[in-house]
Amino acid sequence: MKIYSLSGPSGTGKSTSALQFAYDNEIEAIIDDGILIINGEKVAGTSAKFEKNTLKAVRRAILDDDIHKAEIVQAIMSHEVNSILLIGTSDKMTKRIASRLQLGEIDEFHYVHNIRTEKEIRIAKYVREIQGKHVMPVPYRQVEQNFFKRLIQRGKEIFSSSQVKLGETTIVQPDFHQNSVYISRTVFTDVLDHVLVRQERLAKFEIAQIHTDGVPQMTIGVYLKSPVSYVVPSYIYELQKEIAEEFSLHFGIEPETIHVQIKGVK
Repeated sequence: MKIYSLSGPSGTGKSTSALQFAYDNEIEAIIDDGILIINGEKVAGTSAKFEKNTLKAVRRAILDDDIHKAEIVQAIMSHEVNSILLIGTSDKMTKRIASRLQLGEIDEFHYVHNIRTEKEIRIAKYVREIQGKHVMPVPYRQVEQNFFKRLIQRGKEIFSSSQVKLGETTIVQPDFHQNSVYISRTVFTDVLDHVLVRQERLAKFEIAQIHTDGVPQMTIGVYLKSPVSYVVPSYIYELQKEIAEEFSLHFGIEPETIHVQIKGVK
């Protein structure tokens, strides 16, 4: 069996990237947070995200329980897995998982900062640290919802570049994650309003939509002052950039999308 390791700090998007990474490297199976995933489906194990505290979650993730370990080993054997990706926060952790499962030495070590952009990592950290949301690379229907007292929602479908469906993600808020920060939608709106009010080239603006469930997204309608003696696309780009910088300054994250619609000239 060929063994791969993918590691990086908590909340940097390893689980989000796992399905695509496995597909790109022709890896048959994934072990992430105590569950065995094959073809985008959970086939064995219990997720560490179901635990009530951090210590139990870590022990679950490294397969410290013999019954849990035996279930994973049996599933690997029965599915005749020839390659597997082990996900952890460090090389030490993935080596520990490989040792527990008696898989042998890890053949290749990979790191999240090599497969995700800095922007993608910042977004992942924001979703984890500010909103307390964790990603599981398994379908919503396979997540035992009764384990969670708080948020659980569908994530997104993962497709390859040739539009082959690789699987789905589910977003959960484990009981052991206690340090979420709630930012009111009004606060986001106030910062956006502050940026737009000071624009000398705008006669009027309308904040059509602002979504804050996840990384902020917004749609703004603007009316330009007459006469227009500048390159409009360049100005709109600079406006988007200024909004992104203000959000980064105040919230530690740039908006995922900033749609600016020109409604007219006044």
